[in-house]
Amino acid sequence: MKKRNIIYLVVMTVLILPVIISCDSRERLYIYNWTYYTPDSVIEKFENEYNVRVIYDEFASNEEMYAKLRASQGRSGYDVVFPSKDFVPIMIREGMLERIDHSKMTNLGNIDPKLLLIIDYDPDMSYSVPYFYGAAGIAVNTARVPNFEQSWSIFAREDLRGRMTMLDDLRETIGGALAYLGHSVNTTDPAHVAAARDLINYSWKPNLVKFDAETFGKGYANGEFWVVHAFPEAVYEEIADDEYLLANTFFFFPNEGGPSYIDNMVIMKNARNAELAHKFIDFIHRPEIYAEFVDDFRLPATVNVPARQFTRPNNAIYSEADLARTELVGDLGDSLELYTNAWFDSIRVGD
Repeated sequence: MKKRNIIYLVVMTVLILPVIISCDSRERLYIYNWTYYTPDSVIEKFENEYNVRVIYDEFASNEEMYAKLRASQGRSGYDVVFPSKDFVPIMIREGMLERIDHSKMTNLGNIDPKLLLIIDYDPDMSYSVPYFYGAAGIAVNTARVPNFEQSWSIFAREDLRGRMTMLDDLRETIGGALAYLGHSVNTTDPAHVAAARDLINYSWKPNLVKFDAETFGKGYANGEFWVVHAFPEAVYEEIADDEYLLANTFFFFPNEGGPSYIDNMVIMKNARNAELAHKFIDFIHRPEIYAEFVDDFRLPATVNVPARQFTRPNNAIYSEADLARTELVGDLGDSLELYTNAWFDSIRVGD
């Protein structure tokens, strides 16, 4: 009898579930965002307030995002996408973005005016709205690696071979090598890029498990990796419930400097729901919502000024002052090919 009831329930579930799904007549907002970048609680608040459903896909690098959008030939179906500073001008030039209608926004005034001064790619926010200004760095398990320099040279340590990863992101990793060598992360000098390529290939890469922009947080949390080139929010999200690992994790920006980024929210050309996309971007910049976002990932409120009074004190992994040691990644124009060739034709070979 019990078996018959179980079979009945399974059959009814299979029959009824599609009906329930089809009856969900809520508007949908399609978002394409970085992994670990918008808290579930924020998405749920938006869905509840506007009685909508958010469809949320993730990418691990700008190159992955851009390749997917280009391949779709304007039919990706996404409404809001989160490209970094160096990719926004590319997407503007190629006609991939809708103009931002400022009349539909009430929270753009919350964005730090000092930040807008360095947004040379779209200073009037005609096509993009800043989401976060931050940087990747290096996280170290100090229980396993008690002695180290706060330097990119940590990746040259043969005693840590097989316990380290670097980001699978050409501007981040080549940028780190350039900074270590004393060059700009935006250099267009072929000799500088070649030197960075060789440093990675012959000094750093032999000691790495892999280049990884997706699972390094999990690998660090389970003890597989001891040193990771990382977006810190991904690491701290994975170790949030591990008091021992939290106490023995040290995150730093290397003394030599390195690349930093400004990630942005843009609305895709021919978006399915541009109206709802405007509402979402404006919702993110409500001070209490923005504070929830950065607090959840232990980041500073670098973009939204009034949000700073709502954030938890001493919660952020790094400060805005720490970013002074970094250099913003910029649009390289045709010189991007230098970096692309170094990355895909040499550094990534055999990875």
